[in-house]
Amino acid sequence: MTEGTKVHLLDTGTMHCDHTWLLLKPGSTISDRSHWDRPTPWGPCPTHAVLIDHPDGLILWDTGVPNDWETRWAPTGLQEFFPVQEGTSYLTDALASLELEPRDVDTLVLSHLHFDHAANARLFDNGHTRIVVNRKEHDGALGFDGPFKGAHLKADYEGLPFETVEGDVELAPGVSVIETPGHTWGTMSLRVDLPGSGTKIFTSDAVYMRDSWGPPAVGAAIVWDNLAWLDSVEKLRGIAERTDAEVIFGHDSGQKRELTFAPNGYLT
Repeated sequence: MTEGTKVHLLDTGTMHCDHTWLLLKPGSTISDRSHWDRPTPWGPCPTHAVLIDHPDGLILWDTGVPNDWETRWAPTGLQEFFPVQEGTSYLTDALASLELEPRDVDTLVLSHLHFDHAANARLFDNGHTRIVVNRKEHDGALGFDGPFKGAHLKADYEGLPFETVEGDVELAPGVSVIETPGHTWGTMSLRVDLPGSGTKIFTSDAVYMRDSWGPPAVGAAIVWDNLAWLDSVEKLRGIAERTDAEVIFGHDSGQKRELTFAPNGYLT
């Protein structure tokens, strides 16, 4: 724990999607936005970033969706399945609400390189910000042929000056990444130990929603390795139980309503 650390939650855009992508249930079939009225569980899919104001510098976790999502995602067809809500707040809006811009960030940590987490990473290619990603994620996301594979779009991240890490790594006192593969090759979760409110675990897509957490954990359609995913959920559960941590899930609209986002407050 480090005195003086503040954690700001940033609203970085809300998509809508068929929740079957996030939570598999018997009889579910995935639909696109042209068929939203089918009896499928369409609903909001919020994204967030975490800004850690640490004595060692500003650390940003993830970047949300891009404001040019409709055209950027068009080659992949993802815009039909994950349209972004009109009037949504983007990363740059959230930073501006704190009187910040991308070059003020000392370290950007990307939980993984999917289109709704790394989409704004190029804003931080400024000669100042350190950009960190898991080594397995880096190798997998750059190791396929073509411009995209599933939700990995090389246009978001190819050529960036990444620093890679592997395993569970402390980035600064009280701030650590936890290797939680399964959703992708090298998905990471974030642990922040705060002196006042205790340990916070930000799962990213290692756990999409509270309903995914269980126990037992409930899988999703977008999972690279189901067994690794289950192991990662149980790894996080063990850490959460040992530290009495608050767990903040990657895309839970119900939980979002319970949280305070910048500029209206922060965690200490």
